[in-house]
Amino acid sequence: MGASMGDQDFREFLAGIHIGDICSGTVAEVTRSQGVTVTLDGFSARPLGTIWPLDISWSWKQPAVVKVGRRITAEVLAVDLDEGQARLAMTATENPELWAFLKSRYRGEILSGTIAAIERFGVFVALDDGPNHPVFPGVGFITIPELSWQHIEAVSDVVQVGQRVSCEFLQFDTWNGEARLSLKARRPDPFQAFADSVEVGQTLQGQVTKLVPFGVFVQVADGIEGLVHLQELTSTPVATPQGVVDIGDEVTVVVTDVDRERRRLALSRCQLPPDAR
Repeated sequence: MGASMGDQDFREFLAGIHIGDICSGTVAEVTRSQGVTVTLDGFSARPLGTIWPLDISWSWKQPAVVKVGRRITAEVLAVDLDEGQARLAMTATENPELWAFLKSRYRGEILSGTIAAIERFGVFVALDDGPNHPVFPGVGFITIPELSWQHIEAVSDVVQVGQRVSCEFLQFDTWNGEARLSLKARRPDPFQAFADSVEVGQTLQGQVTKLVPFGVFVQVADGIEGLVHLQELTSTPVATPQGVVDIGDEVTVVVTDVDRERRRLALSRCQLPPDAR
């Protein structure tokens, strides 16, 4: 295909490009919000390549990496024939060893490493078999919700810097060049074990842990909380839970629903059998 091809031929040109291909071209435009457009080699009629801002460089030195007229190489992430675009990532060719490592991972794979840093938004893990990251202290990353099945007050309650961990691989974060990991996936889900031990209609003893506009949360087992909706809190309609119960109160409730998929437990005080009130 030559440089004289017109716009009517872009579909045919893009059809010959596949995810994972390495493409070369010339930077046509650089914008702060939209990223970079690239005139790909073999089709000069208009830019068909796009690079989103976070796919330009993991080192965040974008002005030094891309300028109009500069030659670049990038890996194809996606091809959209309708839009006439090939989404590219320069991060793949900037750090080929890291990109290859992350691409070869699969969901559910078990990866081991050492806690490298603890931040308010999550935990970095230096993976045993992984390369160094150009920016972060570790290639692996665990978000706060993936640390534990239970609510935690501080990350340091779960892990410490230097601690050895074994995690499940969730996905390749192409924007940050990270292996998103889950620590809790390696541990039994206490909600499922709890769900095996209870049934709808069963009465439980619990402690009120939180008041919210739509009801109250009651802890009925270690790490297991259920919601008593406002309309299930008392037989007399109330606008708020304040004045009905207080945090720390011991209450008797009845199980009205156990949602295993969403890990939600619905409770009621109104539906208690007479002998349990």
